[in-house]
Amino acid sequence: MKTILNVIWLVLSGCWLFLAYLFAGVLLCLTVIGIPFGLAAFRIGVYALWPFGYTTVERRDAGAPSCVGNVLWLLLAGWWLALGHVVTGIALCVTIIGIPLGIANFKLIPVSLLPLGREIIRTDQPFAAR
Repeated sequence: MKTILNVIWLVLSGCWLFLAYLFAGVLLCLTVIGIPFGLAAFRIGVYALWPFGYTTVERRDAGAPSCVGNVLWLLLAGWWLALGHVVTGIALCVTIIGIPLGIANFKLIPVSLLPLGREIIRTDQPFAAR
């Protein structure tokens, strides 16, 4: 079932969201200070490309630098990427088949707003990272 949902997701919204994260990552990597943010954008972009079967968990060892980084991320790229998820999620929820995909888009909004201090893992091992 995850594979079918991932293929439908890839066709309807995964490619566009991946390209948005890729663009944001390239822009953020232009400066030395932005490289950690660009790497986070690339990591979330891969997650947005193939989201079913994966989840995010909060890293307990992430400290104050990730909090400060999340504030900077929110100002630099987070709002725009979250807005893309909102628009795509609403568009997908118009059809009955797209409702699960729209809900998955809405679940990606917190990760797109505050990505630092989170780890993307498979859903069959959600407690392995803790």
